[in-house]
Amino acid sequence: MRADGRKKDQIRNVVITPDFILYPEGSVLFQMGNTKVLCNVTVEELVPIWMQKQGIEGGWITGEYSLLPRSTHIRTPRENSGLSGRTQEIRRLIGRSLRTCVDLKLLGHRTFIIDCDVLQADGGTRAASITGAYVALSIAIKKLIDKSILPIDLKLTPVAAISAGIVNGEKLLDLDYQEDSNADVDINVVMNAKNEFIEIQMTAEKKPFPYNALLDLIDLSRLGISELFKIQGYYS
Repeated sequence: MRADGRKKDQIRNVVITPDFILYPEGSVLFQMGNTKVLCNVTVEELVPIWMQKQGIEGGWITGEYSLLPRSTHIRTPRENSGLSGRTQEIRRLIGRSLRTCVDLKLLGHRTFIIDCDVLQADGGTRAASITGAYVALSIAIKKLIDKSILPIDLKLTPVAAISAGIVNGEKLLDLDYQEDSNADVDINVVMNAKNEFIEIQMTAEKKPFPYNALLDLIDLSRLGISELFKIQGYYS
């Protein structure tokens, strides 16, 4: 039993609040345990300059990510003097993950900007951002379909992410902050509902891990992501 009473292969309680903010085309407050991420989608009727110069058809999806100053145990300074490497990495990860869920050519000449702002961080913020961002994006796209701006046959493939790790020799799913900060090995897995992998990030924090640990943590992550797809489906 873990500190919060969960089993080793059990995800934290997930709560999704759609339309949390009035103004965005798509808005979701995504809560996974004590981690809370606000995901808002803005649609702009333009595409990046590099797409224009290369004459690439269709649209674009990009991600933004930030930790609010008191989302963490001690204040996280605002990144006024440039983005940290971690922030840039997570932004790119969100964008890469969400661009796989739809045929970009069908989006038309427009960009979907997904802002993921962490209101409260208790581990797994990048996974929560991706999982919540998919729901927010699906809401935004559905609104555009309902307005006949996007084709009615446009389909999305759900995308979700989760963390796992080895803590004190135990393989655990969906790490909270305390578990993550003490992990010997941690992994972040992004998948789609076709049972395909989008990204796997696995790191030995203390010592190298054997091959079977990689397989075990991937299988554990697949179990958790399958639960997230069920929850996403209720809202998107």
